[in-house]
Amino acid sequence: MGNSQGISRRKFMASAISATAVSALAGHNSFGIFRESQLNGAKTSSAAPLTDSPGWRDQGIENLAKSPYAKLRQIPVRAVTIKSGFWERRRDINVTKSIPTMHDLLEANGRMDNFRRLTGNSDKPQKGPVFSDSDVYKWTEAVGFALQSGDLPELHHTCEKVMDDVVAVQEPSGYLNTYYVSERASQRMLPDVQSTGHELYNLGHMLQGAIAYYRATGERKLLDAGIRFVDDFLLPNYGPAPKKPIVSGHPEIEMALIELYRITGDKRQLELAGYILQGDERTHFPERRTIYMFSGTPFTSRTKLEGHAVRAMYACCGATDYYMETGDAAYWKTLNVLWNDLGSTKMYISGGVGSRSDGEAFGDAYELPNFRAYGESCAAIGNMMWNWRMLSATGDAKFTDVIERALYNGINSGMSLDGTLYCYRNPLAFDPSTGDKIRNPWYDVTCCPPNLERTFASLPGYLYSTSSDGIYVHLYDNSELDWHLEDGTPLQITQTTSYPWEGEVHISVSPARASDFTLYLRIPGWTEGAQVAVNGKSISGASPGQYLAIRRRWQSGDAIRLQMDMRPQVLQANPHIADDTGRVAVQRGPLVYCMEELDQPSGVQLVDVALDLGQSPGKEFQSEDRRDLLGGIVVLRHEGVAIEGSNKALYSRYTGKPVKTRSVRLTFIPYYAWANREASTMQVWTPLFRA
Repeated sequence: MGNSQGISRRKFMASAISATAVSALAGHNSFGIFRESQLNGAKTSSAAPLTDSPGWRDQGIENLAKSPYAKLRQIPVRAVTIKSGFWERRRDINVTKSIPTMHDLLEANGRMDNFRRLTGNSDKPQKGPVFSDSDVYKWTEAVGFALQSGDLPELHHTCEKVMDDVVAVQEPSGYLNTYYVSERASQRMLPDVQSTGHELYNLGHMLQGAIAYYRATGERKLLDAGIRFVDDFLLPNYGPAPKKPIVSGHPEIEMALIELYRITGDKRQLELAGYILQGDERTHFPERRTIYMFSGTPFTSRTKLEGHAVRAMYACCGATDYYMETGDAAYWKTLNVLWNDLGSTKMYISGGVGSRSDGEAFGDAYELPNFRAYGESCAAIGNMMWNWRMLSATGDAKFTDVIERALYNGINSGMSLDGTLYCYRNPLAFDPSTGDKIRNPWYDVTCCPPNLERTFASLPGYLYSTSSDGIYVHLYDNSELDWHLEDGTPLQITQTTSYPWEGEVHISVSPARASDFTLYLRIPGWTEGAQVAVNGKSISGASPGQYLAIRRRWQSGDAIRLQMDMRPQVLQANPHIADDTGRVAVQRGPLVYCMEELDQPSGVQLVDVALDLGQSPGKEFQSEDRRDLLGGIVVLRHEGVAIEGSNKALYSRYTGKPVKTRSVRLTFIPYYAWANREASTMQVWTPLFRA
């Protein structure tokens, strides 16, 4: 998300008001969090009718029940219960600490006063960037997804009060925004202003937050306000000639409008999204601006990913949604061209995207620096969201592999283990001596923290999908599914596993009655091999990077055992990636590993170490289960060398003499866990020692 003055690097900083102001807030710094299974009943409304097929409680992250070009149908968050394991701890902290403290920070930093001042309930001036309203809406979406997993009365009550403050400022025209008021009202929706103005971006997040909350509670207060904004203000006034033109300066509205269409059935909302994706010839922007915005010109004219990384990812999300509703072949062709560009030249090993701080942008092909990597948390989330949509359109496991890579690494690194500090950028090498503080409780541009919170809250909805012939198992964690096949047959699936620390997964499949269907079991692309058995009988055909289709007559209690090869892997980068020349990275299962200097032998600096690999590097690592370290991790150790008496001169003559080294034991931790102790140098890509 760029600032409103141009496309220079966003100035992100920890606000001086953050922790001190939160502690001083009366009545805002505590939540009584309770876990209950019963959801509140829906409130009635005289507003526009919404779909009841499926009903609000049975809709997934996206409601693809009637999307004609979606191969898979999503399962509601509430249908999957994540049990004790890798993600349960993260999600519990998200609900008990991250979401509540983010509410306090939104209060302390004026985000709610921006609304209250317009109703006479605050005398404080407008505070924060032009997109500040979206911070509140993303937080609301996080609450909505959290409530889909169970009733949280205090959080529910707090969110109701937030929404009351929001809807109170809606104007009779339907317009709702706290920035473009008073002297700025004349700038509303002007294309030149909105190339950086974020009005549609704010509305998009309002709609997504409202829809998530509606699917949790059946309550329509915020949703009806969003519908009024679209139906009463946007649709009558903006669109193709003779209406006035608009531009999506930061894509987001496209996918929100399409999701709104999926629950209202109002095709005008889908058509408006298509118009925005196409761009309007009446708006004229310099090429560098349309590159940065990743909008303003026809989406189908794009041939590579460029410009602002989050904008590009969100535009691709909207375009994929548009394809799933229309089947437009030009969109599908463009989406695949862009996806291939991402996966072959522009994605970090962590699943992060966006290599340049200038413009928070994609770089050229293979421009993937480590220390200077931007890797905004929002961009990794956008990458996951886009691949989730591509997966829903196709059922192709290559998209699930990217989802998992981004989730476990480039996204999970964005929040501290205690849930109160956040990374805006996620570099693959770091030196604290620069003075940069990588984790902070608050940024004046605070898009990433609530974005991370909504992602972790929605996680159960990513584990499974249904199709016309069965069910897909995408991700592995201790969990219970209580749902049904598309023919209505009730189905329960239980996963028991220590994934991602161990490669064994036990899956119990229990349809309510004996049924013929296909269970698509994902074999991750990172594993070198996998074995699958059903009721003790081996099943052939398990290929990494594909779904194994197991077609049979399933009965209650049928058992699947999946065993994946979890030996550590040493990965090398494409030779065009200059920063990684002569270096390797370490991965175990879905987790990318890194080194922090504080874990290495005393006196050893990362700048002086190299890995000493043999012919079978994966077998040479030693794995140690450390339940006492960083919330419980598997540590990897391997022999390496430290250069002695390394030349500190900026330049020196090459002599050809071998450098002096000594053997050291190098220690690696999962990348997501870095920067959770004292400040320390970190690197993912380690030099390879050649004697």
